[in-house]
Amino acid sequence: MNDEPKVVGEWMRGWLAGWNRFWFVPRDAATLSLMRILTGAMILYTHFVWSLELEAFLGPDGVFDATYRRGFYGGSPFAWSHFAWSDSAAWLWGTHGVALIIMAAFMLGLWTRATAILSALLVISYAHRAPGALFGLDQINCFLTLYLAIGPCGDRYSVDAWRRDRGAGRARSAVHWSPAQTVMANFSTRLIQVHLCVVYLFAGLGKLQGPAWWDGTAIWGALASYDYQTLDLTFLAAFPWFVNAVTLMALAWECSYAFMIWPRLTRPLWILMAVAVHLGIGICMGMLTFGIIMVIANIAFVEPETVRGCVGKLTGRLPDQRPPAD
Repeated sequence: MNDEPKVVGEWMRGWLAGWNRFWFVPRDAATLSLMRILTGAMILYTHFVWSLELEAFLGPDGVFDATYRRGFYGGSPFAWSHFAWSDSAAWLWGTHGVALIIMAAFMLGLWTRATAILSALLVISYAHRAPGALFGLDQINCFLTLYLAIGPCGDRYSVDAWRRDRGAGRARSAVHWSPAQTVMANFSTRLIQVHLCVVYLFAGLGKLQGPAWWDGTAIWGALASYDYQTLDLTFLAAFPWFVNAVTLMALAWECSYAFMIWPRLTRPLWILMAVAVHLGIGICMGMLTFGIIMVIANIAFVEPETVRGCVGKLTGRLPDQRPPAD
């Protein structure tokens, strides 16, 4: 009995040590920096698309007019949007143009600390302005941009890094070196990873409430629907066993993602399955942008060393090494 407090104390110390290792050890920013480029490209594209019918959707007399927006949110002060500050066309187009410039700068890694924060605020602001057009793609855009703004996502593969090393007289390109690993890089990465696990877990649990997922016919319902169909896969009706197997495998993968993505042994397989599932949905069901942003989100589980190696191979450079001091 006298040993119980000692055992509990050791368990608590071990748990706290593990907690600190998970959140607060330094990490290289290579993964975050790659995600900044890809996420920045996605938010730039998805918000540029608004330009095609900007006034028709976001104007004072558009589909999502101010009255609709206020009714949707019930006057909540947290559902703010910079578009609500003025109804003039000049304000609408002017702020939209500035937003696209900021997002482009974020993607390139120019003044990254400022443009990352502004991009996160802008993505949220657009979502609040047009809640009737809010889908999964916009929600993933929001949380990725927000968490990237928290971390040093401009430490690598950015204009800022290139200017930093050029100004310091470094011999090697800053595209392949950051000055140090940081705790904030790890903290930001962990936020993305945990949030992604929550998304998959609740999506999987939600599917378990539908009988079509239990009997293996859910994917067939999507493939046979003309609302989503981009490829004619109705020939799979002759292979119900295949449709059932794919449906149940997808369900098992999604429900287990939050647990199987962490062990190093199973992580590569679960990432590959994520790529296959999301690109498959994107190609077959016309939701390619959503599929791509989910693949981008899964890059958070790729180790920085792997990212640096892949970027080095693509650019024909040697693996990163800290350049010699001047």
